Amino acid sequence: MKSPIKNKINLVFIPVTDIQKAKEWYTMILGLEDGEDFFEHLFVAKMDGAGMILDTMPMWKDESGEVPRINVPVIQFGTDDISAAYDFMMEYGVEIVTEVMNEQFFVFKDPDGNLLMVCQD
Repeated sequence: MKSPIKNKINLVFIPVTDIQKAKEWYTMILGLEDGEDFFEHLFVAKMDGAGMILDTMPMWKDESGEVPRINVPVIQFGTDDISAAYDFMMEYGVEIVTEVMNEQFFVFKDPDGNLLMVCQD
């Protein structure tokens, strides 16, 4: 039987604590120009390629009321110039986790502590 699931990633969810602050930060870092808010806890960013949703994830909170963070860089953002991307992040005070590795990528944290990656295309 052929799988009814497409081999396509529609979008990724990023857990955040404050939807408005996260929206502002990601807008600055990614140069977002558009998106939509839903249900007071989701922001669907207009992206090229796979979509991105910032979500306070109320149904996934643990006993302490926290949503787990992404502790490994499973989301990768692209760039044509890894050095310029690294310098840009440094200029804006983004917490950098690694230096530029293999002249190809670096890992950083968003304000909620999620690990993310930028990689040169």
